[in-house]
Amino acid sequence: MSTLPNCPKCNSEYTYEDGSLLICPECGHEWSLDTESTEEERVIKDANGNVLSDGDTVTVIKDLKVKGSSSTLKQGTKVKNIRLVDGDHNIDCKIDGFGAMSLKSEYVKKI
Repeated sequence: MSTLPNCPKCNSEYTYEDGSLLICPECGHEWSLDTESTEEERVIKDANGNVLSDGDTVTVIKDLKVKGSSSTLKQGTKVKNIRLVDGDHNIDCKIDGFGAMSLKSEYVKKI
């Protein structure tokens, strides 16, 4: 039997190791064995102060120039299934007509 801890998010007993991380196959939550790093979880908020999470749907709140393109991402554009990442542009997503992009959370609002 496994001596790995249950998932802290969904309490699943089917966790497994992947390098230095533990992964839950049921909810997809990843965490480190180091207990100190689990306390410091990133909190990313939208323009209205709502907490964002992976898989959320957001809308763009202002026209944004797309770097390397002559087109503009218009206000009100709906972005589905976002993924939160570390860095300056903290949202990775795919937008119809534009493809894969990175956005800043201060230019979107949660639906």
